[in-house]
Amino acid sequence: MEIYLIRHTSIDVPAGYAYGQTDVSLKPTFESEALNVRNRLNGVIFDHVWSSPLSRCVRLAAFCGYPDAILDERIKELNFGDWEMKTWEEISQDPRSSKWFNDWINFTLPNGESFMDQYNRVSSFLDDVRKHRFEKVCVFTHGGVLACARVYAGELEAKDSFSHIVGYGESIKLTF
Repeated sequence: MEIYLIRHTSIDVPAGYAYGQTDVSLKPTFESEALNVRNRLNGVIFDHVWSSPLSRCVRLAAFCGYPDAILDERIKELNFGDWEMKTWEEISQDPRSSKWFNDWINFTLPNGESFMDQYNRVSSFLDDVRKHRFEKVCVFTHGGVLACARVYAGELEAKDSFSHIVGYGESIKLTF
């Protein structure tokens, strides 16, 4: 089985914000970026297509020809909880931030989740996908989900996952 995981295109949020599961807008360059994604998928036939329910992924899936992609909550970005749409400078002022910066893999964000929480839900999704006899599937999702998928596939260790984030509109292919 081949699983193509595609990160959404560039977001219209200033650099330095933790946007996670906030349903943010895409940059005005969406169409040109999305065209590049669609061109890379040209000729690839998928047995099944999923998307994160956040609009930045749904919009890309639809542009690429998959308006009926199955939405799955498990492939949403990391939930930053109380820190959603805060700058990293603001977050660093929170007394709990040092615990997260020291152990972001296991520390659960205030009213959010830890990397391990996200990893577990992404793993659950991938386990379910692998139960089917699909040859090729596609998933429109987020950078954190792609990082979790690479850990799941044994390509990265969790501690290294966020130093290898895939760029906007880029993809990875996992083979099982």
